[in-house]
Amino acid sequence: MSNAQYGTQYAPSPYGTTYDVPVEADGDGLAVPYVPAQQARTEPGARRPSSHRRGARSRSRARARSRARSRAAGSDGSVRRLLPRALVVAFLAGGTTAFVAEDKAVELNVDGHPRRLHTFADDVTELLADEGVDLGAHDVVAPGPGERIASGDEVEVRYGRPLRLTLDGQRREVWTTARTVEGALRQFGVRPQGAYVSTPTARRIGRAGLTLDVRTERTVTVMADGRARTVRTNAATVREVVAEAGVTLRGQDTTSVPQESFPRDGQTVTVLRITRGREVRDEEIPFEERRVPDPMVFEGTEIVEQAGQPGLRRVTYLLRTVNGVRQQPRRIRSEVVREPRERVVKVGTRPLPSSVEGADHLNWRGLAECESGGRPDAVDASGTYGGLYQFDTHTWQDLGGHGRPQDAPAAEQTYRAKKLYVRRGTAPWPHCGSRLQG
Repeated sequence: MSNAQYGTQYAPSPYGTTYDVPVEADGDGLAVPYVPAQQARTEPGARRPSSHRRGARSRSRARARSRARSRAAGSDGSVRRLLPRALVVAFLAGGTTAFVAEDKAVELNVDGHPRRLHTFADDVTELLADEGVDLGAHDVVAPGPGERIASGDEVEVRYGRPLRLTLDGQRREVWTTARTVEGALRQFGVRPQGAYVSTPTARRIGRAGLTLDVRTERTVTVMADGRARTVRTNAATVREVVAEAGVTLRGQDTTSVPQESFPRDGQTVTVLRITRGREVRDEEIPFEERRVPDPMVFEGTEIVEQAGQPGLRRVTYLLRTVNGVRQQPRRIRSEVVREPRERVVKVGTRPLPSSVEGADHLNWRGLAECESGGRPDAVDASGTYGGLYQFDTHTWQDLGGHGRPQDAPAAEQTYRAKKLYVRRGTAPWPHCGSRLQG
């Protein structure tokens, strides 16, 4: 039997799958699945297709038998005959409606590669899974994962790319979904105008990322030789900025900030003009003092046995002038020319006598007031006489004193004066001796 007799069609499934099954139109014009004749003979209960080659007589007899069966069967037979056709109509109508409702035409753009497709996915996550698109931690999809999709929607996936970015001297690792250097700069809010970019802005960024050095344009003021120079620059170091300002560093010249540091926007850099020199100075080395107890010297008496002498040190200093202002000299070398000599002092430990027989009753205070004004350290204008009673050094030492009389305690001076009175009376004090009796 030829398929052309029945008009071959294709029946859609209610689950969205198109089945390649031939169908035929029955006597009522309904499309029913076509079953080949051989299959109809072998499958039990299969309905044989009607033959259009039967004669008029055969058709009349069939109609007569049909009317007879209808009259015999009554209304129950009519229901059984119409039920299969109703089921076929419901199956085909429902399948077609479900197929149309579930199928969606969407545009999927994966990292700049758009394509239109049909899908039965309900949301973005299901669509990406069906298309084998995996998202990493730094990838972006819009609409977001889990968002429902409808026919006509656009879904865009942007892959994340690592950038080893040095921006104005600060190094960091960042991620971008931009596919070009220009897009990445725009994403980070960096204006490429006037900036230094280590690679062309039109360069594409691969999935492996790249290393990028960017220096934005900044304003820096250079102060040199009493003049301010303001420049717009994308230089990497202060040294380069100074050169761009037309300032030359010579000799020991330097800047107020390290020359290899990164210049900041709004920064002021001062050029320091430096001159250097050396100076040699001779400096005194102080001597030390050593005190030696002496039981032969009365208490309170100190005798310098050896005079001290300062040493001499030769010191070399580095002199530095910054912008005409002399800085604190810095010592760079020192050598001893002469060692200091210590001072040796004998300190008396012998107790003083309490009195001198024949002189204790006299007015020694009155004599001291007259001779020295009562000052133990008094010295006359000539430097010959000193102390309370104005001893000369020779007389003082003859009486057992040590050193100079004005250096001895007041009690020792009075004791020596009493001894002198016992020897010579008031003769040593021709003008004030009479006070001893008052």
